[in-house]
Amino acid sequence: MFRVMQGYIRAVDAVNHRIGRMAMYGIFVLMGILLWSSISKTFFVPSLWTLEMAQFVMVAYYILGGPYSIQMGTNVRMDLLYGEWSTRRKAQFDLLTVLFLIFYLCVLLYGAVSSTAYSLGYWGSAPFSFFGGLITGTEEIGTMERASSAWRPYMWPIKSVMILGMFLMLLQCISELFKDVLRLRDEAN
Repeated sequence: MFRVMQGYIRAVDAVNHRIGRMAMYGIFVLMGILLWSSISKTFFVPSLWTLEMAQFVMVAYYILGGPYSIQMGTNVRMDLLYGEWSTRRKAQFDLLTVLFLIFYLCVLLYGAVSSTAYSLGYWGSAPFSFFGGLITGTEEIGTMERASSAWRPYMWPIKSVMILGMFLMLLQCISELFKDVLRLRDEAN
């Protein structure tokens, strides 16, 4: 059982490490879009797409970098008492709090899947069966949701990125849960 946990931790940490490192370069994409926005507004006709595209890139940067942040321990946490605790007590507390985070991420993931199904033209109440039907060919994509701006981009690409990011965050939280279990086991031995 503990070998399975260690294998899971290695696999998930490796994936999230690579994706997180790639997502870090999204800040340069964001800077390029905002630079183009400034140049086009100053010297040319203002671009309609720059503000929304900058928002989309920022969402992708943030949501795909989140699992990496948790893995590296660079996420924000209240260190008023936590910093003085022993490794065992930290692991016990983290074990409890990560369970709440996993529940919260499951709710967010369900909402993201529902929202993405809606953006693909599905108005029912079973979004997972809709995606299953897309794979098997029993469902079809309806009228796709578009933003209400002048540019009117489709919303499904950024919502799909949100699903991916939340799923990776959920996997990373399970990895952190396993790390806490292994820490407690090592402390007990």
